[in-house]
Amino acid sequence: MWTFLGRPECILCLSSALCAMALITNNQLPRLNQTHLTPLLMITRKVGLEVKGSEFTLEGYPFRIISGTIDYFRIPRNSWRLSLRKLQACGFNTLTTHIPWNLHEPAVGQFHFTESMDLIAFLTLASETGLWVIVCPGPYIGSDLDLGGLPSWLLKDPKMKLRTTYKGFTKAMNRYFDDLIPRIAKYQYMKGGPIIAVQVENEYGSYYMDKKYMAYVKMALKSRGINELLMTADDGVSLRKGHLPNVLATVHMKNIKKETYEDLKIIQDNSPILMMVYTANSFDTWGTLHQFGDPQMLMKDVREMFNLGFSLNFYMFQGGTNFGLIGGAQFLRGYMPVVTSYDYSALISESGEYTLEYQEFQYFFHSVTDNTASIQPKATLMFAYQTLKLLYFMTLWDVLPYLVKITKSSRPLSMEQLPVNERNGQSFGYILYETVIFNGGLLTSRGHVQDRGQVFLDNSYVGLLDQTNNELLLFKDVSKKTQILRILVENQGRLSSGHDMNKERKGLTGDIYLDKSPLRPFKIYSLEMKNMFIQREFPKSWKKVTSHVQGPAFFLSHLKAGDPPQDTFIKIKIIIFEELRGDVNIRFTNRAQLGP
Repeated sequence: MWTFLGRPECILCLSSALCAMALITNNQLPRLNQTHLTPLLMITRKVGLEVKGSEFTLEGYPFRIISGTIDYFRIPRNSWRLSLRKLQACGFNTLTTHIPWNLHEPAVGQFHFTESMDLIAFLTLASETGLWVIVCPGPYIGSDLDLGGLPSWLLKDPKMKLRTTYKGFTKAMNRYFDDLIPRIAKYQYMKGGPIIAVQVENEYGSYYMDKKYMAYVKMALKSRGINELLMTADDGVSLRKGHLPNVLATVHMKNIKKETYEDLKIIQDNSPILMMVYTANSFDTWGTLHQFGDPQMLMKDVREMFNLGFSLNFYMFQGGTNFGLIGGAQFLRGYMPVVTSYDYSALISESGEYTLEYQEFQYFFHSVTDNTASIQPKATLMFAYQTLKLLYFMTLWDVLPYLVKITKSSRPLSMEQLPVNERNGQSFGYILYETVIFNGGLLTSRGHVQDRGQVFLDNSYVGLLDQTNNELLLFKDVSKKTQILRILVENQGRLSSGHDMNKERKGLTGDIYLDKSPLRPFKIYSLEMKNMFIQREFPKSWKKVTSHVQGPAFFLSHLKAGDPPQDTFIKIKIIIFEELRGDVNIRFTNRAQLGP
């Protein structure tokens, strides 16, 4: 059997119903002529994307979906058009994109659809480029984002059950959909727009906490005007649990076996197969080596999918960057947070450069379709600025007196419980807890530090509490009657999948004990690291860096980027001076993209 169908990862193993197709070879495969099926040419529209027997049709004509995923929130806005042109020039006819709830509604009832979050501008550019669109509005999208793209303020509710028909969740989802869905409904195929299909949720079969939930989401979409083809997406093992009656079931490449195709046949007879997530690789996590795909195996797989009549979506066509601190985490071999770069071994690199795999895919797609050759955009060029030096610094302790709001509480509060951001809590970044101690002893977290807590007595670092270390021995300065105990906790990213998402509150999520007595009370500082925090006017207390700097600190340097600034990456070189019991907390990537 073909290498693709027999891969060790069990990516595909076709049922007997499809075996007859195995005789087709690439040379025998008739070329696809879909040049007339583009958004720019189809003015009169009567019938959208449909399932007709074992194939898709668009306006009644056979149509093969050749899609690639680009998430607009991971690409600088002024690069959107260029990225979409590269997708179309490679031979793809469809764009798939995810819509992150947490970035569009960062606070309850406050919706952001401008600048880098201007979804409608992105959809319009896709249409102008000649691409159809499959949108994935969620409410959960996964995509290796913090909490799978769900807003963290949902977790203010101690009883919250994410992705269920729990009233607290559906009330929030309905408010969000009331704003979002009418926006995208206007851009559906039958209204002259590029949207030919809408995905209902994402991989719900592997979560499946509420059997009524998927039907609820479907109705929420349809009642707000979504009339194009609906689809679900699950891996092989979870296909049956995640599908809906009269909704196309599509497949993610994980855990696919012969039984997967038998399930598909039972669910929807001989309908066309859409490999909704075919991927060369996976995300990278902090502390592990960058993952690389196998280009030869990749092309063999795609050829065989094409020969078998599959439609496909390549995840990712361009991965881009997890800007800010939006990257999520997985729990595989322990807790593993996702890095800033979302390169994902995509066909277009994080910065927009062409890869060798891009050229191979372009050649293949152009050889089997009558796709009108478009002018390939020039490669994105990176600009190397001069080396910068850290000229000034300000310790965290210097900054604290100038923070606008301090929360005082009898016990620790998690980020989500903080009365900040108009009582929406804190989503990302750091949080600092202060309390007074009168004696030393054994400091115990009992698993209540999420995710990484650096412990200080006054301004001096004394140790670390995290998910693997729950105890720390404190030696109080006997010359002082009291000392300030400080715990600086970093949110390294909420889980992006799994039932434990419901527990993903960050900071101190419960009591901290000193010799078995809970510490009381606390001052709590929110350090969310938003642009407003970074750009605020601090007093003129920046100090020149003359030697190594101890403790957490902010650093200031100046980059003369010119007008307009050019695309570049920051590569950080750090010289670390460690004391005997010192610890260094550095979270960065040497591929942190700066858009112009």
